[in-house]
Amino acid sequence: MKNFLNNLKTYFVDFGIAVAKGDIWTKLSLVIMGAGYIGRKQIVKGILMTLIEIGFFAFTASFSWQYICKLNTLGTVQRQETLDLTTLTKTVNDYDNSLLILLCGIIGLGFIAAFILLYISNMKTVYRLQTMKENGEHINTFRQDCKELINGRFYITLLTLPSLGVLLINVLPIIFMVCIAFTNYDAAHQPPTNLFTWVGWKNFANLFSMNSSSGGFGYAFIRILAWTLIWAFLATFTTYIGGILLAKFINNEQTKFPKMWRTLFIITIAIPQFVTLLLISKMFSNYGIVNGFCDSIGLTSFLHKVGLLSSNLTYIPFLTKPGWAHVMIILINIWIGVPYQMLIATGILMNIPNDQLESAKIDGATNFQIFWKITMPYMLFVTGPSLITSFISNINNFNVIYLLTRDYVTTNSAFAAANASETDLLITWLFNITSESTTKQYYMASVIGIIVFLICSVLTLISFGKMTSGDKEEVYQ
Repeated sequence: MKNFLNNLKTYFVDFGIAVAKGDIWTKLSLVIMGAGYIGRKQIVKGILMTLIEIGFFAFTASFSWQYICKLNTLGTVQRQETLDLTTLTKTVNDYDNSLLILLCGIIGLGFIAAFILLYISNMKTVYRLQTMKENGEHINTFRQDCKELINGRFYITLLTLPSLGVLLINVLPIIFMVCIAFTNYDAAHQPPTNLFTWVGWKNFANLFSMNSSSGGFGYAFIRILAWTLIWAFLATFTTYIGGILLAKFINNEQTKFPKMWRTLFIITIAIPQFVTLLLISKMFSNYGIVNGFCDSIGLTSFLHKVGLLSSNLTYIPFLTKPGWAHVMIILINIWIGVPYQMLIATGILMNIPNDQLESAKIDGATNFQIFWKITMPYMLFVTGPSLITSFISNINNFNVIYLLTRDYVTTNSAFAAANASETDLLITWLFNITSESTTKQYYMASVIGIIVFLICSVLTLISFGKMTSGDKEEVYQ
């Protein structure tokens, strides 16, 4: 952070030096960006920079400025239709579209920010050309600069398009989502028919408030967040350890037909996950084949006797009651996730240095000690980044939760008020708010999206920092 602030300070200080010590051509670049290049005989670059400047001001004046000016209110003119009784035609007034104002306003501000950075960099570059000329150094022609972008500075050319793609596909939607979180954008304020406006921190206050006026969001958020983290940990831990143990079992010298066992588990990967999950959800439904089997062998009546099942239930609520559903989701996820982890573990286990294993056996280490002291540290060292990725993916694991609990109906009024249920993760709750709910509270979905982003980013930074600290490469070579 300190280095960033120092670099930022240097960036603007260099701009000030260029303005203060620049000659007539450099100072003229404050008005006409290409003037400094033209004064150094770089005509093509001077024309290009001038055209960029003209294009920016033309774009801002003719398009984006009208939206930027309305960002403070997100529009004030409501859409209205008027019927002309003589011609029986409808006319629409010149209305404001809040969504378009917000999106185009953000794009316009982004262009302004980019132009300011380009403007400062241009002044610094022009001043550098001035000092080069004063020192008698060679100044490249436009053709030489183009060759430099292909040869010496090819990394700039190579990264330009991907960087623009990241800005358009990743950064812009994130900024837009963050802005939506501070509005009242929902089904009742749906553009273009209706306007929405800024509400400040009200939505965040509702999410963290336990008052009844918050619509149950505070009550649901704490519980769903806790379940999301518990689910992510257990889903990652069980599949990771299960995959390693399964790989050890299949690759053991005493295991018969290892190829057959490996093939059987690989088949579960080949089958599309949503097909497997939908089939399992039907099998474990209230009147599915598993409940029929449990009833026939007397398991349902036994659960009634020991008090694990309510007397008014004639079935085991595997996926329809809290507690039962939580456990079943984790168990089913083991079946889905272990084979994939088994394949990864198999390749890594085959690369553990044999001399370490043999030395441990000679020293009298048991199989458990070898597994705990050699196998697991090596696995964690190699698969550490992948393990973090799996944990983050499980936080956002939409498929397993949604497909298994589509028929789940909560009996908790506080959950129902927030369009949530006990089995929801933050990501499925977000989906319910925007798609399954009639109110379609996009603003609250954006708030939840920001919380998910912060949780994932913080956990990723901390975990990677812990795993990459130290020097363990020599230990495992």
